[in-house]
Amino acid sequence: MTLHTWWLFVAAVFLLSGTPGPNMLHILSRSVEMGMKRSIIAMAGCLSAIVLVLSASAAGLTTLLLALPGAFEVLRYAGVAYLVFLGIKAWRSKVTPLDVGDAPLPVAVSGAALFRGGFAIGISNPKLILFAAAFFPQFIDPALPKAPQFAILVGSFAVVETFWYGVYASGGRSLSRYLSRPAIKQAFNRVTGAIFIGFGLALLKIKPS
Repeated sequence: MTLHTWWLFVAAVFLLSGTPGPNMLHILSRSVEMGMKRSIIAMAGCLSAIVLVLSASAAGLTTLLLALPGAFEVLRYAGVAYLVFLGIKAWRSKVTPLDVGDAPLPVAVSGAALFRGGFAIGISNPKLILFAAAFFPQFIDPALPKAPQFAILVGSFAVVETFWYGVYASGGRSLSRYLSRPAIKQAFNRVTGAIFIGFGLALLKIKPS
């Protein structure tokens, strides 16, 4: 892989990662609800899931998974169910005062729970599997060892993704200042819920090529 190829990859990933999706919406909502610092735990969960899937792709596991009859369908419907569940949960959530301070997390919202929530969002999106299987190989030079190239691509992807997480979390922190009124906060919850449901239903159209 040449330096030119790497720059093309970084530019493409920068544009793709910045596009609003389930991960970014999750980070935004966590930042609104709990503040910038606490949203970092959710970021770690999302990023861990992404790195896991991309690493599995490098090992050829995603290609094997896509070849198994019905495996992708199971993942797709699981992703649909989870995103729709999150949407309904956000829509019906009670309006509570925003907690954006640095006090310890309440027991009901532990750091482990924030991490698991982020990981579940990242791992439940079957589009990531298709992306990893179809996009990454385009930037791999078959004449060179593949493992180091995949390591560079996965690492670069993680850095770009983390940058965008920070952007969305900062946006959520700024947005929280305008959500002190219960009516506005309720509207935000319902818009967030509707978008999550939309993301979930959109997965029904995703099919492996």
